[in-house]
Amino acid sequence: MSNASVTPAFTGLTARLACGLVLLASHGWCGSQSIGSNDYPNKPIRIIVPFPAGGPTDITARVVGQAMGEAMKTSVIVENKAGGHGFIGVTEAARAPADGYTLMMASIGTMAINPKLHASIPYDANKDFAPVSLVVTVPIALVVNPRQVPTTKASDFMVYLKAHPGQLNFASAGNGGSSHLVPEYLKFRTHTFMTHIPYKGSGPAIADVVAGQVDLMFDTLLTSTPFVKSGKLKMLAVTTSKRLAEYPDVPTMGEVLGAIDPALKDFEASSWYALYAPAGTPAAVLTRLMQEVDAALKRPAIAKRLLDLGAVPVGGEAKRLADFQRSEQIKWGRVIDAAKIKPE
Repeated sequence: MSNASVTPAFTGLTARLACGLVLLASHGWCGSQSIGSNDYPNKPIRIIVPFPAGGPTDITARVVGQAMGEAMKTSVIVENKAGGHGFIGVTEAARAPADGYTLMMASIGTMAINPKLHASIPYDANKDFAPVSLVVTVPIALVVNPRQVPTTKASDFMVYLKAHPGQLNFASAGNGGSSHLVPEYLKFRTHTFMTHIPYKGSGPAIADVVAGQVDLMFDTLLTSTPFVKSGKLKMLAVTTSKRLAEYPDVPTMGEVLGAIDPALKDFEASSWYALYAPAGTPAAVLTRLMQEVDAALKRPAIAKRLLDLGAVPVGGEAKRLADFQRSEQIKWGRVIDAAKIKPE
């Protein structure tokens, strides 16, 4: 509590009693004032990332967190708490004090897929967190190791996949994430088969695709772009509804599949990353955080860096994220049920 919130003559026990009386009289004035938007932040903020360093969630947290820290004049520390399908980090974030000093950068996997994939998880994605802002959406691309996959076009890839069931394997950032469900969705829709090789995070998964240990991956551009630009990986298609301006010659999977069967032209999927605080965080703090995220994403240097990495800055109010999250839960719940995907 700031010195301005009580009369200077009040000190020690007298001041504490005074604050207690005000608290009773005004239903929480003292407590909320101490962590209101005017006083926040007055110490470092940490952002929990429930995945290993180097993956897309981690990259998003570090780029945006640094910009927020500079604007708020405090340190923003990213802590990677990987393991257990993201359960470890998400659970720690849910149990953290609701004071605005512990946040979480979460993904489509932790907030939309896990609640539908697992019969029981140690957190409630819709009740244990206060949405702050949808930070970025990230296109997903089919990337292959050109030494492992004997094709340079997505249409030829589908022909090869159909003719060689089980001979190709794909890496994922872990069971149940978008890099797992998108190819499973492809398999289900096209009646094809590839072997799933799960990893603990996008970083190690894409590294093994580059090394030739795994043939391909449906990866976010956030982690695969550097390898595509260097020629170590070949991008065959994107799973967005429209071609990307940065890669106008790369077709969408909807185009490729629609040429095979018009019923498949609606194939579409994107990943996303969003910022959350524990449920119960004061509204003034949540508003301040949302405003800082928006301001960071509108900074030309930050927006360009994210776009160069393959992420699309979004931002916006908490309600937008809450509504989007529920719609994504419905969509991927239907995919999980239709493809009969089970957690390992």
